[in-house]
Amino acid sequence: MSLNKLFIILGMLSLFSILQITNDVFGQNMTNSKPSIQDITYAAKFVCGSIPDDNGPLRPGHYDTAISILNKKSYEIGILWNAVINDGPTSNAILKTLDAEKSTSITCRNIKDVFGITAKEIVEGFIIIKVPIDSLRGFDNEQIIADYSQDALNLLDVQVFYTANALSTLPHEIAQEKISFYIIQDYANKIPKDSFRKLLDVTLPSTLNEISDTEQKVKSILAEKYDLDKKDLEKIVVRIKDTSIGVGVLLDDHAISLHIVKPQINS
Repeated sequence: MSLNKLFIILGMLSLFSILQITNDVFGQNMTNSKPSIQDITYAAKFVCGSIPDDNGPLRPGHYDTAISILNKKSYEIGILWNAVINDGPTSNAILKTLDAEKSTSITCRNIKDVFGITAKEIVEGFIIIKVPIDSLRGFDNEQIIADYSQDALNLLDVQVFYTANALSTLPHEIAQEKISFYIIQDYANKIPKDSFRKLLDVTLPSTLNEISDTEQKVKSILAEKYDLDKKDLEKIVVRIKDTSIGVGVLLDDHAISLHIVKPQINS
């Protein structure tokens, strides 16, 4: 083999080695490189206020939303949140810092205060919660997040608690008065005879520390049931056997639901 051919072969081998080393280095860098991620976003739906009629998709009632945010990590996390009203304005972003394993909440009152809303009318929209990746750095400006998987980037536990109540007031205890009585006579002849001298009772809502005429309460119930006027009531004789007071609970038309918000990775 001539000397020239030997130099050519050695040159080709050297070039191949250089290309292989370069490819290995760049391939390793590409493998170890992290994707370019700007922030992690959580979007939570809110419904706040009252609906007086059935003109909308929601039934009449009173609606409330509470968004709970938990920092699941062992380090401090800064979040930015803003509210967006459906077909309406968007609020300025509000910065809030969550210490390690601490939580906070955003309620309908917070949302309405941001927009200066004082009316009770229904307000619907979304709360946008963002965690900027650049803010997650240690003391030496090193990146805290080592793993960029979906689970590792789910830094917060965001849960939305919805409540709806068709009643104008919250359920509460009320006093109930049970009255046992007899109908002695009906000179108006409007009450069935088989109700005479039989022990009857009626239960009515009662107000504490109120002085009331028990016999008149019974006659008012009889007037409603048998369509009696004032003159008819004067011809009816009733006798009260006893009364008792109990505590009942106001009927409730209340619904609750819980929704867990998943993060969206924005690059």
